[in-house]
Amino acid sequence: MRGTLTHKILKEHLVEGDLRPGGDIAIRIAQTLTQDATGTMAMLHFAALGRRRVSTELSVSYVDHNTLQTGFENSDDHLFLQTSAAKYGIVFSPPGNGVSHQLHLENFAAPGKTLLGSDSHTPTAGGIGMLAIGAGGLDVAAAMAGRPFYLKTPKVTLIRLAGKLGPRVGAKDVILHILGLLSVSGGVGKIIEYGGNGVATLSVPQRATITNMGAELGATTSVFPSDRVTMDYLARRGRDEKWIKLAADSEAEYDEIIDVRLSEIVPMVAKPHSPDNVAPVKEIQGLPVQQVIVGSCTNSSYDDLMHVAAIVKGKKIHPDTSFVISPGSRDVLQAIIESGALADLLAAGARILEPACGPCIGMGLAPPSGGVTVRTFNRNFEGRSGVADASIYLVGPETAAITALTGQLTDPQTLDDPDETEYNLPISSSVANFYAPPAQPESIEIRFGPNIKPLPDMPPPPDSLKVEILLKTGDNITTDHIMPAGAKILPLRSNIPAISEYVFANLAPGFAKKAKEKGGGVILGGENYGQGSSREHAALAPRALGVRAALALSFARIHRNNLINFGIIPMIVDKDVYENLSEDDTLEFSDLRRALGEKMSLTFQCGARTFDAGLDLSERERGILLAGGLISFIREND
Repeated sequence: MRGTLTHKILKEHLVEGDLRPGGDIAIRIAQTLTQDATGTMAMLHFAALGRRRVSTELSVSYVDHNTLQTGFENSDDHLFLQTSAAKYGIVFSPPGNGVSHQLHLENFAAPGKTLLGSDSHTPTAGGIGMLAIGAGGLDVAAAMAGRPFYLKTPKVTLIRLAGKLGPRVGAKDVILHILGLLSVSGGVGKIIEYGGNGVATLSVPQRATITNMGAELGATTSVFPSDRVTMDYLARRGRDEKWIKLAADSEAEYDEIIDVRLSEIVPMVAKPHSPDNVAPVKEIQGLPVQQVIVGSCTNSSYDDLMHVAAIVKGKKIHPDTSFVISPGSRDVLQAIIESGALADLLAAGARILEPACGPCIGMGLAPPSGGVTVRTFNRNFEGRSGVADASIYLVGPETAAITALTGQLTDPQTLDDPDETEYNLPISSSVANFYAPPAQPESIEIRFGPNIKPLPDMPPPPDSLKVEILLKTGDNITTDHIMPAGAKILPLRSNIPAISEYVFANLAPGFAKKAKEKGGGVILGGENYGQGSSREHAALAPRALGVRAALALSFARIHRNNLINFGIIPMIVDKDVYENLSEDDTLEFSDLRRALGEKMSLTFQCGARTFDAGLDLSERERGILLAGGLISFIREND
């Protein structure tokens, strides 16, 4: 990877290890971001580490997920986050300010810097040349406390873009095309780096759309070079002093190179229920659609909304289709007001939401029963919309706009006179609302609402363990499957005993009751277990129910780290072991602590049968598990 853009940024921030693929490294984190669905726990973790102020160059706390204030829970948590930010030296972004990733790109992201965020779509900032990585809230809290971030050196894949996009084809179509090539696990253990002459034809918001959905590839992160396009974007935001030129060397060597001709990409759609279940829109157009939503951290930029407004201007939304617009930030909203685009959207029949994540996380705007919803979002997992039997289709903004007009999925290339204007967010519209922390925070009192409960006890693992398999799952189980989101469950994110009642609630109703009755147990998963969101509740809540280990064919990176951070042992089993074990089987582990401390594998019993499981753990990860979790490990080693 020497000479790659990835190598240059990692080398600049390296504090431990060497940059050989698969080796254990630690990097210094310059910036962090948290959002309210994960940020409350991150603040509780930070407090548990005993630090008084953050040690990063910049940390920002965003409220963008749980902005519906239908009860005291979300409002209390917002106040907790605001007072915590003031106390600990963190910039605070209040509800209604916008989506964390859009806001960070506009106001704080900088080429060549590192960013760690408690959200899997943190790689959005890779569109500006930043090495931006998603992680669990506890890892982010540790980074805020000045500790490095640990990971295995990823392989580096170059996606070499050539040419220019055709009419009515956008960045969303590019990343859906790439997902079709690589799948939701094709980026595991890799950083995706973009290069080639096609890069110069893409704006920073377009690049950010592509890096945002690198999370759906399972990639550690994705990154574009910092060039004149980047410089222009930063200058328009009044941040030109942050620009540096940053690109791979001409002789850089990559682990893999994939060539993509932009001119050959057509409007694409991801069909239910996975972002890699893709097809050209023209192959399935004509599907009746009840709802269309444009927004999320993937496609809510000024450029996106201006293209949508141009398509619907002077027309009316189909009467059988609800059309919803969610701007990515206050600046985007202000800009479409000043341009007249908001008036065009309203006249066409669009509903306008406040700048927030909203329906992407299942927070309102659920489609009808059995309905079809077409969204410019990044995930279409079953039930994510808030309706179990709804079908979610992912598309680009232009496909969404024409679909809203026709009431059926429609290829935007059927439109005449394509709008090829590049719309740049004007600096004059900056109305972003951030609260800087006070210089003297001694008088600040952190406000705790009654829904904020203490962290659960996480004792170290015993030397022997006799437990049942509480649940056996298939492949590609997401963190949405493990810990559902939505307007009913997300307000409980600060109350682990309460939110634990919903673990696997949609996939296996009664799981929480079973786990408590059995006194805990283990989970058996297939390939890519824990893909999707970074939500650490998918590890913390099972841990609170007594889950002590997860056996799987393979694990998604962030979820594996979260399991370790909360003392759940990730064990790798092969296909034969997976197929010969069943739900409710009793497993016996002996000499467990010695195996965790010294061995690369262990044996366990299931009745008269003996099986093997791999322990692919670094020395540090072994220490964390033996301590019962990362907080105990840090306390013991400070």
